[in-house]
Amino acid sequence: MTIIPYDDRHKDRMLAMISEARMALGLTPEVRADLYDVKANYLDKGDMFWLAVEEDGSVIGCLGYSRIGGSDEAFLHRFYIKASRKRQGIGTALLQTAESAMISRGITVSRVHLGGPREQWFESYAFYPKNGYAEYEPRYMVKYLS
Repeated sequence: MTIIPYDDRHKDRMLAMISEARMALGLTPEVRADLYDVKANYLDKGDMFWLAVEEDGSVIGCLGYSRIGGSDEAFLHRFYIKASRKRQGIGTALLQTAESAMISRGITVSRVHLGGPREQWFESYAFYPKNGYAEYEPRYMVKYLS
């Protein structure tokens, strides 16, 4: 497995992986509109987006961030791991890649919105604190990067 910056060559495989990951969580398979054009919605704005890719080109995870305008903060977005590949360090590798890139770009605060109730998003509520994030209001977590 390799973490790479987003590349349109992997778009269809990424969208299929996200749809599958959402269904495994009991959600609709719908993919958010911003993911149909990662280049315009992330990269062209100076933000970043990564893919976890296997040697055969299959996409097994993704994560992006968007800087909060005029600040040294960013929000993490669209963090998905293929259901059959969870708990294998892929999410941690993607998160560490994103945090390192944020630090190198002068971002000192990473925020995340967890999307829904704790019962539905129990994996996120366990994962982020394990990686240094703390809840600062319901469904929102923050980490101060160094």
